[in-house]
Amino acid sequence: MPHLSLPSLWIIVLDIFAWAFFHLVISVICLKMPLSVFLKDSVWFRLFAWEKSGKLWQRLFLVKKWKGRLVDGTAILKKGYGKKRLHGTGISDLKVFAAETKRAELTHWLSMAPAPLFFIWNPIWVGWIMIFYAGIFNLPFIIVQRYNRGRIDAITSGMNTRGTEALHE
Repeated sequence: MPHLSLPSLWIIVLDIFAWAFFHLVISVICLKMPLSVFLKDSVWFRLFAWEKSGKLWQRLFLVKKWKGRLVDGTAILKKGYGKKRLHGTGISDLKVFAAETKRAELTHWLSMAPAPLFFIWNPIWVGWIMIFYAGIFNLPFIIVQRYNRGRIDAITSGMNTRGTEALHE
């Protein structure tokens, strides 16, 4: 039983506005974080060996086929670093792009966190739907960020050891 009792129409409206609010506020907070936070090699964003520099995500989910259809949040907020295409091929450009994938990944992980709050005003079964929604909506974005960062990390590590020719392989 929800802690708050509202008519069904109001619950639906509240759910829509709550998700919009949470997504917007979390996105703005993450956008305001300095780039230096994401340029660091943090344990939170480290890629695992089993991800095989992003190849795992392509093998499991065929990321290349659908990643271009995802909406980049910068198009909605009109702020931030667009990740639909590279902004340059130099090592510093690629490192900034990789850092921005960390920002986007953090945004989507944090966007799932409010899901349990929906149990307050929704019936339990709807609360579970909200948890499911949070995962289904955000996980594709997280997968794409990890896929792209894996590829960029492989390129930049190759550039560090062999020069810029690794980018053109």
